[in-house]
Amino acid sequence: MDSLSLRGLGIALITPFDNEKNIDYDALSRVMNHVIDNRADYLVVLGTTGEAATLTAQEKESIRRFCVRENRGRVPLIAGMGGNDTRALVEEIRHADLDGYSAILSVTPFYNKPSQEGLYCHFVEVASASLLPVVLYNVPGRTGVNLSAATTLRLAHEFPNIIAVKEASGNMKQIEEIINNRPDGFEVISGDDSLTYPLISLGAEGVISVVGNAFPREFGDMVRLCLDGDFQKALPIHYRFQKLYDELFVDGNPAGIKYLLHEMGFIRNELRLPLVPTRRETGEKIDAILSKIR
Repeated sequence: MDSLSLRGLGIALITPFDNEKNIDYDALSRVMNHVIDNRADYLVVLGTTGEAATLTAQEKESIRRFCVRENRGRVPLIAGMGGNDTRALVEEIRHADLDGYSAILSVTPFYNKPSQEGLYCHFVEVASASLLPVVLYNVPGRTGVNLSAATTLRLAHEFPNIIAVKEASGNMKQIEEIINNRPDGFEVISGDDSLTYPLISLGAEGVISVVGNAFPREFGDMVRLCLDGDFQKALPIHYRFQKLYDELFVDGNPAGIKYLLHEMGFIRNELRLPLVPTRRETGEKIDAILSKIR
């Protein structure tokens, strides 16, 4: 692929487990084919929703290879590759088998809370080490640090292989600043399902979606209508999903989306500790919303 665009609906792919907490590859195949057959534009493998934090290095490699085989070249694949030890992450990027992948998605370092200069230097090393395009991932609610608009733009202007940012800060002013000052070709992608509609109206190119695991066609229709400028037709779909957005994240991600996919018959409702399944009362609320969406 000569140039990669993240325009449209990307799926933050889950990692299904069986009753013994082992990777359930049959279920992963079902989910992959479900989203691809229902017009997902690309898949993100081993991101936050994929529970990468509780997978071993060997499991991550196995999942990456499986997804390439199962995909069969149908849509672009993006590999989640992040960490809070820059040197170790660079080594991982250099040695990972990324054949079949079109880019890497790299989250800001977590826990050690670097300064903006530290974040800049970290991503300089990532961009220099990667043979694939790099998508920055800003999710301060999880990492404890915000990648500022100024730092994002500095990286975007200085490194042509940094092609996009997945923005999940929820800071509309910050995201708008990036959109208005980015270099040509640099894409801004919503990292929050509930903000996809307003962000596309500001000029974002799409979303890397959690709810899209379950409803790729319906949610993708909204994304495509927004990208075509038909916000009037897209708005009822946005409102249709609004209550579901809220309930899916009450007990953490991916607990909500895994419950939903279990109810739809795709996977078992299994997570690895320290994550646990969604509470019964939350599940009942999701069930009630699901009955209205279907």
